[in-house]
Amino acid sequence: MLNIELARHNMIEQQVRPWDVLDSRVLNVLSAVPREDFVPEAQRNLAFADLCLPLGHGEVMMKPVVEGRMLQAVSPLQGESVLEIGTGSGFMTACLAKLAGSVLSVEQHADFADAARARLATARIANARVETADAVTAFDPGQTFDVIVVTGAVHALPQHWRSWLNNGGRLFAVVGDSPVQRAMLYARAGAGWSEQALFETDLPYLRHAEPPQRFVL
Repeated sequence: MLNIELARHNMIEQQVRPWDVLDSRVLNVLSAVPREDFVPEAQRNLAFADLCLPLGHGEVMMKPVVEGRMLQAVSPLQGESVLEIGTGSGFMTACLAKLAGSVLSVEQHADFADAARARLATARIANARVETADAVTAFDPGQTFDVIVVTGAVHALPQHWRSWLNNGGRLFAVVGDSPVQRAMLYARAGAGWSEQALFETDLPYLRHAEPPQRFVL
């Protein structure tokens, strides 16, 4: 029988914190949001493992260490607006909502979106909403955001995403060629941008954000 609270404590202290996630707000939210309620029932005993968990549709739930580093990198503040591209299970949506003022999460799979809405309601998360759309090719948020997080990989960052970010905003995305992709933090300062490579990882690509087909003779 899985000891949920011990497993949650060990996830924080043995995985997340040793990977240089030291922001107390991030550690607290990873402790407070019930990760076990956001994983598929068949994966519940692995909810706190140092693994990517399959969700269906070829998608995965990121490792806890990657989730922690992502939250720490963008560091959403109370009152800030967040766009999440790729709702998945809804766990990161809930974490972002606890840290920020409001969250709009965009999910391309309608069944994922429906399940995430139900989980967020059960967790009493009232400041996040989930829309079903393809954020790579066919979505206009109609507003700009202080923070954008992308939970699936992209071969190259779509340029139009930059226009969705406010001055002073931060954008986290996993970019490049599998199996060695880079977690990147982009920050907007007026007309200028900074880019920082944070760590290497490997995630499934968002649909329509895969590498171009290469023909080999």
